Amino acid sequence: MTHTGKAVFAKLASPYYPALTALFVGIMLISNIAATKAVVLFDDWLHFDLGPFHVNGLVTDGAFFLFPLSYVIGDVISEVYGFRAMRRTIASGFAVIVLASLCFWVAIELPAADFYDGQSGFESVLGTVPRIVAAGLAGYVVGELLNSFVLVKMKERAGERHLWARLIGSTVVGEFFDTLVFCSIAATAIGISTWSDFINYVVIGFVWKTLVEVVVMPITYAVVRYLKRAEPSYAEALADVSRVTSDVP
Repeated sequence: MTHTGKAVFAKLASPYYPALTALFVGIMLISNIAATKAVVLFDDWLHFDLGPFHVNGLVTDGAFFLFPLSYVIGDVISEVYGFRAMRRTIASGFAVIVLASLCFWVAIELPAADFYDGQSGFESVLGTVPRIVAAGLAGYVVGELLNSFVLVKMKERAGERHLWARLIGSTVVGEFFDTLVFCSIAATAIGISTWSDFINYVVIGFVWKTLVEVVVMPITYAVVRYLKRAEPSYAEALADVSRVTSDVP
């Protein structure tokens, strides 16, 4: 692929962009529900003290294995379709998650049938969702916007080069603020009550999500490469920039 110093993006009139947006929104919706469960990993052997903080296992939530994929998809959308397209995707996710939260609230408030014995369990899981949703919305709006903004700005400087640097650099910025905002709001909703557990929750979440980006980077590269070749408008934009660049004396 030709290297240029100017960022180019595909047009949104594409069968791929809606599919990526749907997958992104689905992951966000599932993650907001799964995140209502507090999880502690390796608590049978991972114990150490770091100053005033005590680590007893890795504190996370039930969405730790899924949520990082939203950033992978966000990177793909930002790299191929641009910041404006990612803003549309974020807005779509925001609307769907708010709708889901309202529907869960209505379902909880509806009178339970006499033969239904799952009301308490239903409330205990979905009743915490509004706060998790608020945390998720605040975190992912801040994090995804920063992730997309940083990636696009780096692309404007490097053109098609150094995709790995854009993926890692944007993820570090986006995931840090996403994790910090989300954990600050959601911690008490899933039962975290000490500073040690909170810092554990934030650090583990940030490190884990960043590592996932690095591990799946070959897949991200392959998807980005495929879309850039499959999108006619991307190839046309790249050719136009190359033509203009070659014409400059």
